[in-house]
Amino acid sequence: MKREIPMLISIAAGIFVLIGFFVPHPAVRTTYDDIQQWVIIVVAFTYVLGMANVLRINLRQIGRRETDWPYKIALVAGLLVTMAIGFSEGTRYLNDGSRFSWIYNTFYSSMAATMFSLLAFFIASAAFRAFRVRTVEALLLAVAAFILMLGRVPIGHLIHPALPDVANWLMEIPQNAAKRGILMGAALGVMATGFRIILGIEKTYGSDGGGGA
Repeated sequence: MKREIPMLISIAAGIFVLIGFFVPHPAVRTTYDDIQQWVIIVVAFTYVLGMANVLRINLRQIGRRETDWPYKIALVAGLLVTMAIGFSEGTRYLNDGSRFSWIYNTFYSSMAATMFSLLAFFIASAAFRAFRVRTVEALLLAVAAFILMLGRVPIGHLIHPALPDVANWLMEIPQNAAKRGILMGAALGVMATGFRIILGIEKTYGSDGGGGA
């Protein structure tokens, strides 16, 4: 019953939400909206569980003096201080000039910008490996990337006035066509996974790490 009950709840909720998406009857839509609100509440509780798990793991590693434990002290202290300030300010925590917004803009935004700036080096390394011209497709990819990089910077217009227009055409036509194909494939994958859960085929969410049937 430990696995069957969550599975039955998931199947019933999934079938009802699927029906409610297409049936405009007021009674069905009301229950459909209620389920959507329940989902938001459940997601909120998962944030609480995630925070508790972060504290549990990091406090244990701090107590054992494991690798990089001083950084974990900074993580836990930052989490607790930010939470305390956010709760103390109530609904004003997102207002400009609040202490919470100052922490967010000063620390979090700076660290996020640093992480994204580091990604540029990984992207450059991946691009170097991907643009090794060994096939016709790789040649087309390298030429398109070269035109885009030049067309998106001011020097591209100085090299040739048509470069920005060509870069915009590459982004709007070939790039959009490929992106839509990828999104359609991802949507089909999401639908397939949803049907596996609704039909009870996908059991990984109700097991202790075992594979699906």
